[in-house]
Amino acid sequence: MSNNNFFSEKSTARFNFGVYRNATSKKAGSNMLTIETRPAEGQQYSVGTTTVGMTIKEAQVLRSFLNDTLDTYTADA
Repeated sequence: MSNNNFFSEKSTARFNFGVYRNATSKKAGSNMLTIETRPAEGQQYSVGTTTVGMTIKEAQVLRSFLNDTLDTYTADA
């Protein structure tokens, strides 16, 4: 029996990234990318954190935009 779920997270000092996929589910929110800001180091409270969620299709558009834009920027530098 294969598991059709995929879950991956990556964190940096400023952001948490997450990808959640369920190949068999068609429910809204089952295939998502999230980008969450992390509180600034040394702050006592987690104030001002924000989470952006998007579908995998929207994330693919974002990826294409970033690849095109960053490749152009790198080529010009």
